[in-house]
Amino acid sequence: MPGIGVFRHLSPAFDVVDGAGAPVARLVDDITLTDDLAGTTTRPGHRGWYRVLCDEPRLLRLVERHTDPGASLPDVLAPVAALFGASVELLGGAARVNDATGATVAVAMPLPAGRERPCEVVTPPLTTRHGRTLDALLAPARDLGFTVPAEAAVHLHVDGGPFRRAPALANLVRLFGHWREPLRAALGTNPACRRLAPLPADLVRLTDRDDLAWAELRETARAAGVTKYADVNLTQLVSAHPLRDTVEVRVLPGSLDAAEIVRRAALVEHLLLRCLDDEPVPRPGADAAHDPEGALRALAAVGAGR
Repeated sequence: MPGIGVFRHLSPAFDVVDGAGAPVARLVDDITLTDDLAGTTTRPGHRGWYRVLCDEPRLLRLVERHTDPGASLPDVLAPVAALFGASVELLGGAARVNDATGATVAVAMPLPAGRERPCEVVTPPLTTRHGRTLDALLAPARDLGFTVPAEAAVHLHVDGGPFRRAPALANLVRLFGHWREPLRAALGTNPACRRLAPLPADLVRLTDRDDLAWAELRETARAAGVTKYADVNLTQLVSAHPLRDTVEVRVLPGSLDAAEIVRRAALVEHLLLRCLDDEPVPRPGADAAHDPEGALRALAAVGAGR
């Protein structure tokens, strides 16, 4: 809309728990998935599902805190209206709350056509039986007829704590900076995947030095514009107030095959363990071009003793 660069939104999501109440998975929308929705643009959206939009993240967090996700679209913003001493306006199929000056606080609107179809599966932290746990989620998805979207990816989160040291962070940057093409070739990164990008060149160049301090690396990463939407998400690692203390690897391709996911994730795990070794990750040699997976496994073997 004119004058508004980015809309942030709340959309339907579901927590799945077992009989004892322990988390099994979280099922959420993924707005980067759009190609497979092209044929649904003329169909109505899922009846009763809606999203709440706002142009200010702090306001949206307030809206999330005070609204009931089970409420109907006409009623969901009533608590927000009460906070602002206002009323909910119903405009066709939408509901809106403005403040006393007429500035819009939030709008609830039906989901666009097809938007109920994409589903990202988010697991709790996995420490054992990775393949069996994943297949318990993916087998029902396969049976229900779910498919891998055109732009799909698997995102792998690992504990960020061990990487909050200068040698480890520098090695992470070297791995995803200098080894970007071999990594993408070996892992089979989906070329249609949205919101992937190389790490900032200034940050990668800084790791040519071997006398780096944590504070310098962190500040350079922030100044260079490290973003979530890169091959590896380092934002939480360099944040003063991380929302989740993880390093997120985003270049694994989407899959409904648990064994394939685990195989690729195991290679990534071994490479990340190599990054914890204080010895700088070297640049790739000539062999990385014709045998990227072999070169990466040789690199990972240095950290195999951890």
